[in-house]
Amino acid sequence: MNFTSPRRRFAHAAVAGLALTGLLTACGGSDDGGGAKSSGPLTLPFWGWANGQEAVVKAFNASHKDVKLKYTKVTDQLTMQKQLTNAVKAGNAPCLVQNTAEYVTSWVSQGALADITRYVGPSKDKFNPGSWASAQVQGKSYGVPTSSSPNFTIYRSDIFAKYGIKPPVTWDDFIAAGKVLKKHGVKITNFAGEDPSTLEVLAMQGGAHWYAIDGNSWKIDFQDAGTLKAAKVIQQIIDNDLDSKLSFADYAAVQRNYDNGGTATRQISTWQMAGMVQNFTRSFGKWALSPWPTYTGEAARTPAGTNLTGSVTLVTKQCGNAEQAADAALWMSTDTGAVKTMASPTTGNGVMPALADSKAYVADSMSGKLLGKNYRPAQQVVTDSLGKVTTDWTFGPNWTAMFTELQSQWAKVVNKQEKVTDLLAHMQQWTVKDLKSRGISVQG
Repeated sequence: MNFTSPRRRFAHAAVAGLALTGLLTACGGSDDGGGAKSSGPLTLPFWGWANGQEAVVKAFNASHKDVKLKYTKVTDQLTMQKQLTNAVKAGNAPCLVQNTAEYVTSWVSQGALADITRYVGPSKDKFNPGSWASAQVQGKSYGVPTSSSPNFTIYRSDIFAKYGIKPPVTWDDFIAAGKVLKKHGVKITNFAGEDPSTLEVLAMQGGAHWYAIDGNSWKIDFQDAGTLKAAKVIQQIIDNDLDSKLSFADYAAVQRNYDNGGTATRQISTWQMAGMVQNFTRSFGKWALSPWPTYTGEAARTPAGTNLTGSVTLVTKQCGNAEQAADAALWMSTDTGAVKTMASPTTGNGVMPALADSKAYVADSMSGKLLGKNYRPAQQVVTDSLGKVTTDWTFGPNWTAMFTELQSQWAKVVNKQEKVTDLLAHMQQWTVKDLKSRGISVQG
């Protein structure tokens, strides 16, 4: 599964409905969108990490006379958080930053982002509801969504055919298929010790809510029914040794493992296929797509998604030209040429746009080279997944710190030093304690 490193996740999760007191330590106010006038073009610094952004910036600069973007490429999503933290403290944050949904609430609570609602609000209908909500807190917009994340399974069709395995419809099927593959020295999935996103997204799919609003407090629950369903699936995979344990610290090794048939499936979105295309040498044409497995007896529903090259373009509060920055962010997310650049796994990262209707970009977001004869049916799998996305996941105000703690403990689970339920009990206590230490009203 491995939704994180080297590029982290996105979710179209809703962070709306936070118009309550005491929920955030310090919500930033509106930026005045001002800034000194100059005789030449206005230059807006933009930090990001996604493939294709440099080309998009070049196109923006070529088509705009009075406003230019100055692009700085950051290594990855986690590096972005560290560099942005330092820049905010130093008072020299860039105007625009690529980021992902889970960090928006945290940055708002630190007063780092500008309220650009009045600039982007009229464009709301251009975007799908889940993606639009990903850039909002308390009903205010702090950025513009750049992409959505339909999820599905990609699997080695040749290996499945060789051993008489059908694409898993349920997680029970998935585990059963893993046991068959194990007999032949093949793993069904990969759990990296630094990457607990599998637990997060399976919990989302199960209907979990780690963070929720109850009155004027945050309610924390890492042990609800949805999360325990996810824990059961993951524990069975680990207990039966159905998973590879390759770290994304050696990204090339992970890709070789898939290419060589050591691991036969991934639960991913369109953008991860770009990395496969760029790194594979042996298995082109042997991959196919199938819907994300469901919990037995439940309707098909993919998680809110995850792994993304960039779900939102945020405007910082230190930017003296918030209106122009908001306009630039809107252009990058809606201009046909820019969207096509980012949607392609060749020129961009194969990301699905955040637009209200993204079906036209499905074919462009996938590689015929990777999928071969399975390319055409794969388009329908992706199109179908667009309408089955969870949208009621809430990211809490200490999400960054919480996820860091979750990462630090996940390796113990992968290495069988503790159970998933032990980790969940720890995270319940840790998260409540951490929120209270920040002066945030919490129960759980």
